[in-house]
Amino acid sequence: MKRLHNESSTSALLQEAAATLARKCDALKFAAPVAFTYNPLDYAWSAHRAFLSRARMSPTVLFVGMNPGPFGMAQTGVPFGEVASVRDFLGIDERTVQIAAPKRMHPKRPIEGFACKRSEVSGARVWSWARERFGSADEFFRQAFVWNWCPLAFMSQTGANLTPDKLPCVGRGSTSVRALESACDEALAAAIDALEPKNVVGFGAFAADRARRVIDAMPPRASAAAPPRVHKVLHPSPASPAANRGWAPQVDQQLAAAGIVFGRK
Repeated sequence: MKRLHNESSTSALLQEAAATLARKCDALKFAAPVAFTYNPLDYAWSAHRAFLSRARMSPTVLFVGMNPGPFGMAQTGVPFGEVASVRDFLGIDERTVQIAAPKRMHPKRPIEGFACKRSEVSGARVWSWARERFGSADEFFRQAFVWNWCPLAFMSQTGANLTPDKLPCVGRGSTSVRALESACDEALAAAIDALEPKNVVGFGAFAADRARRVIDAMPPRASAAAPPRVHKVLHPSPASPAANRGWAPQVDQQLAAAGIVFGRK
């Protein structure tokens, strides 16, 4: 029998998954080269909850990112959360949500919330693409959603950004890294179960690979619906030379090649 839930319960299930993930991540300690760890699911929870509240059932696509960028989700609590995009397109701002700060901050990487003047290029690309393709945030959320596999932002002693794929998998830090992977996989599985998307699309190979592992390990759905198909599109990071040569049209082409078509009402 198909599980019965509506948009409200879908959002509640996502909030439960995110809160559980936050607690598990808070219990982890990471070895060098990680010197600072930010968890926006803690200090920016109200903004993240506002984002989760927009989720709709059975989107065409669940997009999956890797982890927060220092000037995106780390500041706003929203996946790929470049400040201007979150405020102007998604309608989440300092009037309705509160951003605190991590207990320990690197002096070169302060959390300023919506006062942050730096633009997150990846986030600006993702949400500008969404605005151009869907027209409004409501229409985007009717057809898509975004989930970051890992909620933590990692920094070295110098303040350099460290992504999860660069964390040591052997040695002193390996236990926490394995625990992080397990917690993030479980949360993504819970998000997929709550949303029941038709497709899961990873921004980059890492996110697509994690999504594929998670879906392959999930039990069959209670409904007769097939498991979501997994695809990969180009990561929007400016560190990718290909992304700097017209990211949006390349993503459009990759989605079309995967048979993913969005429509407007």
